Formats: sequence, structure tokens, C-alpha cells
Amino acid sequence: MSGERIRIGTRGSKLALWQANHVKGLLEAAHPGLEAELVTITTTGDRVQDRSLLEMGGKGAFVKEIEEGLLAGTIDIAVHSMKDVPVELPEGLHLPVVCKREDPRDAFLSLQYSHPSEMPAGARIGSSSLRRKCQLMARFPELEVAEIRGNVDTRLRKLEDGQYDAIVLAAAGLRRLGWADRITTLLDPADSLPAMGQGTIGIECREADDATLERLRAIEDGETAVRTRAEWALNRRMQGGCEVPMGGFAELDGERLRVRGLVGEPDGSRLIEDAVEGPAAEAERLGRDLADRLLGEGADAILERARGRA
Repeated sequence: MSGERIRIGTRGSKLALWQANHVKGLLEAAHPGLEAELVTITTTGDRVQDRSLLEMGGKGAFVKEIEEGLLAGTIDIAVHSMKDVPVELPEGLHLPVVCKREDPRDAFLSLQYSHPSEMPAGARIGSSSLRRKCQLMARFPELEVAEIRGNVDTRLRKLEDGQYDAIVLAAAGLRRLGWADRITTLLDPADSLPAMGQGTIGIECREADDATLERLRAIEDGETAVRTRAEWALNRRMQGGCEVPMGGFAELDGERLRVRGLVGEPDGSRLIEDAVEGPAAEAERLGRDLADRLLGEGADAILERARGRA
């Protein structure tokens, strides 16, 4: 492969660049002589900081321009946080490979309190995620859960400035940026079920690009792939988006896979939760079965109302 090159499309945030450089290192280690080049692309989600993700049209706000680069051939692969990837990909693109998952849990950060349960009534906790908000409001109704935007640096600064009494972020991002020491408590999934794919780096490429796919196969993590297939099957069957609070989390124990799912009213007035377990080889079926159970328990009505508001 001497002299060959692969162009990696990425957002320009610190976390996105860390992820892209991580993939670059994995590829160059797996394929001596291959040169991986980063191509930084500014997305709508990066440009617009004064509107919610829902107002900008959903998760696609962070990937649209990058996918346009893939389709135009100006980049060969795109590196994403899986939790930011929309359910439906543009025609001609696929996301065939995931790297080893980092800690998928949500992290609670506060300068005063060690857990949301210790915060007094009226205390302000910041989150930009409807999934986190609905669970916090349902489990800790005495707290004020407020919108917070900006990259990780900005959110940490807002916490330090006293604009919030606590904030909730993905543990994976904090660990990757070297800020694990800022984490006060890792929230148990029973308190805050993670997003589908949280902590996982996914790699998107053109379906017809067999040479690139062959290179990517060398850096895929098998366990993460199994868990992701289950979570993404759940997400796809539910047609999940940023307009409705949803969580999905798969855990692998040998050849057994347990998948948990959650759908909630945006105001936290109702959470629908369930789980399934079965053979890891049937990951996608388990994800679909869990989705059907959640829909049958009332999630379909929540989804319909949420899409009506979007």
C-alpha cells in the first residue's frame, strides 16, 4: 500500500478531531504505507449555536455537509459519533464499521453535588439532549432541567461560571479529551439510559468503494459491532430522531445479549422502558423485537405526537 492515501472527513471540534485522529492512527497502523489525511468540514450544527438541534432539523445538522463530501468524492470516509448519526443514510452511502466502544454512560458534573439525588429543589441542571432531559425530569422532578448548547469546553465554562448547578455530558467525550477528572459521578443506566451508539465511533463510506471497505474491516471491533447492530435495529424500527426522547443500550455477556430501550414524553411525565435478552448472533432481531414491545406499550403514541410537534 505504499504511497496510497485515504481522506478522512470530520467536523472541526476538539472531540471530532480526536476521533478522526484516532481512526487515522488505527488505519495507518493496520496498513503500513497508507497515508491518512484529515479534511475538516464545518456543518450546520457547528455554525448555528443559538438554536436547538430540533429547530435545525435533527441529527443531520452535524453530518449533512460531510456526507455531501463523500458523495462528491472529496473525502473517502467520514468519522462520526454514532449517537449523532441519523437513522436513514443518503443513497449510495453506508456505515459498515465501528471502532471499539468507550464508556457509553452519561456523566454527571457538578462543583457542589455528587449526584442529581443530592441536589435541592429548584437547582439547575443543564443538558441539550431530550433523552437526558426526560429521564432527569421523570426521576428527579424537583430539579430545573435547562437547555445548554456549545461544545464541551463551552459547557464546562458555563458550569464553572455558575450558570448551572450541574451538567450532564457523555462520559466518552470527556475521557477522550482527557477530562475524566471533571466527572463527578457516572450515572447508572437505570438513572440515565444511554443513547443508541453512545461512546461508539462509526465510519461511513460509499457503498461502491470496495477498496476502502476492505481497509476499514481491519479496524472493526467485533463486540462493539454486535452491540451496535442491536441498538441500531431498535433505533431504525422506532424511526428515532432528536424530536423524541429515546435511549437504547445493549450489553454482551459471552454469547448472550441484553438490550434495554426507553421512550419518554419530552416533559418526563411518562417513561416506557423494557428489555429483551437472547443470542448475540440474533442482535438485529432482538433490537427489532424490543422496538415492537415498546411500540405496543404506548411508545407509538408518543412518537406520533412528537413528530406532530416537529
